[in-house]
Amino acid sequence: MPALAFALSGRPCAKLDGLRTAEGTPLLENTRAELRRHLARLRVVREQIRAIEHERLRKFAATPAGVKGPHAMVRLIARVVGVGVETADMLVNEVLSRHLRDRKAVARYAGLGRRQRERGPARAGNARVRCGMIQLVWRFLRFQKDSALAQWFDARTADGRGSSRKTMIVALARKLLIALWQLVTTGEMPRGVVLRPAS
Repeated sequence: MPALAFALSGRPCAKLDGLRTAEGTPLLENTRAELRRHLARLRVVREQIRAIEHERLRKFAATPAGVKGPHAMVRLIARVVGVGVETADMLVNEVLSRHLRDRKAVARYAGLGRRQRERGPARAGNARVRCGMIQLVWRFLRFQKDSALAQWFDARTADGRGSSRKTMIVALARKLLIALWQLVTTGEMPRGVVLRPAS
């Protein structure tokens, strides 16, 4: 039922009255009432998300472009095609603005150390960063196909085995996190990565 409510979210609630089942009969009244409740909750959640995004963008706009710090890091990371403001904000606040000693410390903090290649993501480390990075690498592979990191992944998963892709996606998440850390700390741009124009 929630999936149907999501599919109807673009239509006014009034259209529920004309909605029919696959057999052509009208929906039961309790089903329509449940769908209306789902749509009402969806509207509230969307309004809350819009308010959060608006406030975040207002804070970024209020910070001068030349000022260093977390907002400058978020702006820089969000310029990488495939990385959104939400992901950039999470990465900066959770890991990239911390004073970590070296690349190994960055990977360990997220639970993406080298030992996880064989066993998958660890339970140790920052679960939010680890989960966010696993999601990010799939988007990165889609939007940054010509980057050195994407080509590294493609070369190692050419055999098409699912197990090697699972292992290598964790390794790529580690490499990408370290590359983003180097980008914000030293200004070193990952090879082949495409940026959005500066606003």
